[in-house]
Amino acid sequence: MCATLCVLHSSWLAGGVILGVALWLRHDSQTSNLLILQFEGHQAPGTFYISVYILIAVGAVMMLVGFVGCYGAIQESQCLLGTFFFFLVILFACEVAAAIWGFMNKDTISKELINFYDSAYIKAVDVSGSPSKDSAIKVLDVFHKTLDCCGKGDDTPLFKQVTGTLCPTKTPEDFLRSQSCHDKLIELFSEKLYLIGLAALVVAVIMIFEMIFTMVLCCGIRNSPGVY
Repeated sequence: MCATLCVLHSSWLAGGVILGVALWLRHDSQTSNLLILQFEGHQAPGTFYISVYILIAVGAVMMLVGFVGCYGAIQESQCLLGTFFFFLVILFACEVAAAIWGFMNKDTISKELINFYDSAYIKAVDVSGSPSKDSAIKVLDVFHKTLDCCGKGDDTPLFKQVTGTLCPTKTPEDFLRSQSCHDKLIELFSEKLYLIGLAALVVAVIMIFEMIFTMVLCCGIRNSPGVY
């Protein structure tokens, strides 16, 4: 009974940890600085936040459901434990669906930001005097400062002529190694998605143990004389 209560209590703790990680990802300065950008009336793609919001929802519901499970175990209530088990199955199914979605869209997130960067990049190096050139330079400045990068990695002679304007903090020595913002974006979101995947895996393992112990506890209560 004590071991079962500990496992059920871990649902509340795991939910709190997941919620904390998700909120940190949501308000992380690097991603926030990039995803709040706007250019030519278009907001930077926020597909990344879908996985974060799923984690927030799962963490919050896990904390709530964890209280139900612990209270049901203390009261030895099959009804509450059954409710706890039902929500665990629903959460587990949602997490599996989210994992499949994340795997299928793991490259989409960085590609969307790369396309957004490129759209501003084209306007910023335009020598014809595009009306959106100033705003494009401001967008690139945020990317360059946030990611400590400059350009796309395959920069043309035209870009090198305006490097001093777009990347004033960079020196010629800096360009001896890769300064590609494309690579930095892929690296950034690969790290974030890896963290989300790790958190989801931990939650899935905890859920499996919780479902097993909940069934064991329900069977024990059902077989106990005088318990309904």
